[in-house]
Amino acid sequence: MTEAAARLRLLTRAGCHLCVTAAETVARIAAEAGVGTDEVDVDTDPELQAEYGDRVPVVLLDGREHSYFTVDVPRLRRDLGIP
Repeated sequence: MTEAAARLRLLTRAGCHLCVTAAETVARIAAEAGVGTDEVDVDTDPELQAEYGDRVPVVLLDGREHSYFTVDVPRLRRDLGIP
């Protein structure tokens, strides 16, 4: 995996309607910024489930929690350096 691919990570779970919306938003912003993104179901990893399971969706930027429940679009755009 390249560094760009690890830039944005979305933590989700099956059946989460907020996760669907967040995935669309993160994909759009990642494309604008030219960074990679991936999606991980927290229910596939006991550690992720314990830490983030009650707050999905969670956006991680460079491995750090950026926002949860909804994507903080203005802040994410700013932190990725896009207008």
